[in-house]
Amino acid sequence: MLIAGVGFIILFAMLFSGIPIAFGMIMVGTAGFAYLSGWAPSLAMVGQTAFDTVLNYEFSVLPLFILMGNFITRSKLSEELYTASHAFLGHRKGGLAMATIVACAGFSAVCGSSLATAATMSKVAMPSMRRFGYADSLASGSIAAGGTLGILIPPSVILVLYGIMTETEIGKLFAAGFLPGLLGMVLYMLSANLVSRYNPKLGPAVDKTPWPERWAAMRGIWGILLLFSIVMGGIYLGVFSPTEAAGIGASGAFFFALARRTLNLKAFLEVLIETGRTSTMVFVVLIGAIMFSNFVDVTRAPNQIQTFVEGLSIAPILVIMVILVIYIILGCVLDSIAMMLLTVPVFYPLVAGLGYDLIWFGIIVVVVIEISLITPPIGLNVYVLRATLPDVALGTIFRGVTPFIIADIIRLALLVLLPGFVMLLPNLMD
Repeated sequence: MLIAGVGFIILFAMLFSGIPIAFGMIMVGTAGFAYLSGWAPSLAMVGQTAFDTVLNYEFSVLPLFILMGNFITRSKLSEELYTASHAFLGHRKGGLAMATIVACAGFSAVCGSSLATAATMSKVAMPSMRRFGYADSLASGSIAAGGTLGILIPPSVILVLYGIMTETEIGKLFAAGFLPGLLGMVLYMLSANLVSRYNPKLGPAVDKTPWPERWAAMRGIWGILLLFSIVMGGIYLGVFSPTEAAGIGASGAFFFALARRTLNLKAFLEVLIETGRTSTMVFVVLIGAIMFSNFVDVTRAPNQIQTFVEGLSIAPILVIMVILVIYIILGCVLDSIAMMLLTVPVFYPLVAGLGYDLIWFGIIVVVVIEISLITPPIGLNVYVLRATLPDVALGTIFRGVTPFIIADIIRLALLVLLPGFVMLLPNLMD
């Protein structure tokens, strides 16, 4: 426990000094493993981990889903999603904010990146909401909050990382994330509506769109809805594996971008380069996380924590509550990826030992991480929005996300108290 504690302290010091998390975990994991087992086994572990991670067939799901998201982003789908959502919801109080949340959910579902969703939708939705008199607080808050749905609604890169780290079935993780993602979207929409009803100046209603125009707006998104249905439906029905689904999704997104005439040779090469750059970053982080996890396992700290907790004879739900409080505190000072990679190797053996399903726990972890994306002082989505909307004060954005943070806490409580809701779709896959 002492050695593991020292390792965590050194790693935190590295992170706060500006060292990238991947290299921090690699250095601490390698040195810690060498201290306990010797340099020869440690260096062998470094080489074997890097080799196995890069050449593992199942891990190819990561670059393929990243490629799919880049093709979708290149196809400029965000405008059509927002137009369709606007047509159906704009006439309600807070309707444009609700439309933004729905568009964010749809775009992030196929993009897979919360930060990319927030940056993209800020350019699409913010001008429209300002034109109709929406307050900057509600407008920016709905974009920042809506963007967080990207890491939960499948396909989700962060769920893939969790599945790899805990050896949990990725297809079932995707299935488990679907209903909580929809619940988050509904609660966000309800929050925007209630805020606008309380203060109509924040989100005034606009003129109702005629039904012919509504159906016309839907024509721009039918292709991507079909692609999403094939990819996710194939996984849920067991037609193909998540890796095969990622390949089908990437191919479908490529033809979708071609059909929309947004892809030429230059754009194609840019997509490949961006995918390679992002995939390399993700794999380096993943290799570092596995090395650090190996070091933590060698210290037997997770087993000692589990034995200690079991000896306390307290209700398992109280242990879960403590873990959630730790996550919320860490979310105030760490970014989402760092928080998950540092804590999951320690917590998941404890949670499994208490009898909880690791698929359920993975969804709970991702929901807490979503909250961290919009909470001060390190709400990454908020800072992305601040960069794309320099005329909106940081305090205004944080004020705007407050109702959505409350909605997230309500959702988190429901998912903790009603695990059957999370496990409904995964259980149907058995």
